[in-house]
This record gives sequence, structure tokens and C-alpha cells, in this order.
Amino acid sequence: MPSFKCSDIGMNCRFEATAKTKEELMDRIMEHAKNAHDMDMTSPEDVMKVDNAITE
Repeated sequence: MPSFKCSDIGMNCRFEATAKTKEELMDRIMEHAKNAHDMDMTSPEDVMKVDNAITE
């Protein structure tokens, strides 16, 4: 299952998430980024940074 930790992209944050699919995980990450960090995750650079930090 794909997983993600905010700390893996340099954030001082304890958020961790796993999901059945990468798409579901990205949805969770984007919601967290908006609510916790006031980030909209619309730039390709942000998406790539998160995508590269996702582990299987």
C-alpha cells in the first residue's frame, strides 16, 4: 500500500497516511496540505515533490 509522511518532504509535521491506491493517497495528502499547511498543491513542483516521497 502506498504511504506518505509530511516529514519526508521537509515539513515539521507528524502527518502520515496510507491508502489502497496512489490516487486515494494523493487525495488525502492534498486535503491535509490545504487544511494543515494552507497549501493548494496546484504547482507541478509540489505534486512531483509529494509523488517522489510516496513509498509503496
